[in-house]
Amino acid sequence: MTLIETERLRLVEFNPGDAEFVLRLLNEPSFLRYIGDRGVRRLDDARRYIMDGPVAGYARDGHGLMRVVRRSDGESVGMCGVLRRDTLPDPDIGFSFLPGYWSQGYALEAASAAMRHARETVGLGRIVAITTKDNAPSIRLLGKLGFRLDGFVTIGSEELNHFVSDP
Repeated sequence: MTLIETERLRLVEFNPGDAEFVLRLLNEPSFLRYIGDRGVRRLDDARRYIMDGPVAGYARDGHGLMRVVRRSDGESVGMCGVLRRDTLPDPDIGFSFLPGYWSQGYALEAASAAMRHARETVGLGRIVAITTKDNAPSIRLLGKLGFRLDGFVTIGSEELNHFVSDP
């Protein structure tokens, strides 16, 4: 099981026991607005999301979205990781945090650690990111991580910002 540690956080692989947390996070208004509706309405949906998404990514690619846990009390605060999407040519970083944990530096700390792990341990080069055009907090975070806007990409019917980070 992959474990990434920072001063304040642990990034751990998801498992079906995390379904309650995933159900809560994926139904937050901010998640629905900026990331999208994943159709997760019940615990069974959350378990399926975990198994078909992050867990499948670990097996297939050796990396994926991870649960972000505060070390001081074991509280799950968000998810973050580098994953592969069928719709993008390069692996991309994804992150989402419960609103009660915003503006505390957790997203930057977790995303920095995930990027370092992807490059140094997994051996990835170019990493991309996508955001909705109005997601100013994520755009700022990507800037702090060294990403630059590289244009736009259409996924489904939505045109999204496309950022890149080269090693």
